[in-house]
Amino acid sequence: MARTFIVEADGGSRGNPGPAGYGAVVLDPATGEALAEAAEFIGTATNNVAEYKGLLAGLRAAHALDPQARIHVRMDSKLVVEQMSGRWKIKHPDMRPLAAEAKTVFPATQVTYEWIPREQNKHADRLANEAMDAGRIGKQWEPRDSRAALATGSARSTAARAADEAAEAAAAPRTPAAGWGAAADLGTPATFVLLRHGETALTPEKRFSGSGGGDPELSAAGRRQATAAAAALAARGTVQAVVSSPLRRCRETADTVAARLGLEVRIEDGLRETDFGAWEGLTFAEVRERHPEDLTAWLGSTKAAPTGGGESFATVARRVAVARDKLIARYTGKTVLLVTHVTPIKTLVRLALGAPPESLYRMELSAASLSAVAYYADGNASLRLLNDTSHLR
Repeated sequence: MARTFIVEADGGSRGNPGPAGYGAVVLDPATGEALAEAAEFIGTATNNVAEYKGLLAGLRAAHALDPQARIHVRMDSKLVVEQMSGRWKIKHPDMRPLAAEAKTVFPATQVTYEWIPREQNKHADRLANEAMDAGRIGKQWEPRDSRAALATGSARSTAARAADEAAEAAAAPRTPAAGWGAAADLGTPATFVLLRHGETALTPEKRFSGSGGGDPELSAAGRRQATAAAAALAARGTVQAVVSSPLRRCRETADTVAARLGLEVRIEDGLRETDFGAWEGLTFAEVRERHPEDLTAWLGSTKAAPTGGGESFATVARRVAVARDKLIARYTGKTVLLVTHVTPIKTLVRLALGAPPESLYRMELSAASLSAVAYYADGNASLRLLNDTSHLR
């Protein structure tokens, strides 16, 4: 009978893209013993690329132990698991060759994939962080330096690892969760509370309203929504700073909230809405009638731009990612309200989840809705809330 191995893998990037590393461990499913470990600092890369490299390293380590073994891969990357399982397409050019190479290590019939929560992937996560820590001082990860499981070169059981982790947790100072939560082992995250602006006259008619057309003000309904959001945020009492898109509808919403909270508003240009070019002010039906080929291309690819020189979603994603990283650095450990638009909020959510670009078309964000994402010191993110409109009822 063929042997079975569990491969757990992870990867991370401190900046996304930024200094990146991966970790992988091969486990005996019966005893939980770590049979092999791999980790490496890979220079500047994205989280997703690092995760794929971790998968590849884990599969190779298992292959070196027994090329006939059956492999069960466990990862906390939904993207990698779904893509390698064949349920999601692999469109990113940096990930396609890595996925293709991973498929050559074992025959597809010998490998299965399972998504697990991040807290169940601590071994591989710790290896990835050890690799990034080594890279930060100009070194590569060495097995003898590992605290994950094979620190002395001998295998340790899952029970022993659990005991170590429990001891570390007991010794760590306890800090109560703040705002929408915090991870004690990683410190207080930078938490972005994402508020979509209130309605304008264009919102109920579902007209394209970006940064390339007019700059509409809030309607009477939008002002009521902003007031309701301000009351809800004041009741939570966690917001420590307010940052807004430069567009008028966001500034008016942000001003209402900031006045209630006793805070000032900082403007961040990277949070502005997509420039929809010639589609500004039109409904979806009007765009389909006037620019059918351009609309079809836009719906089929995030790299396609609206008619007339607007921005593609890929361009917006790069801009939003730069703004995100700048704000994370500025507000480390704090809860900050970002008052922005549909596309930037969806983009921040997508990037936090590691979801494919086409996921932008599968999210609903109501006017004056609240979402929240927490960003941890190890470069990972956690979606805490999406499209909450309870304060408007």
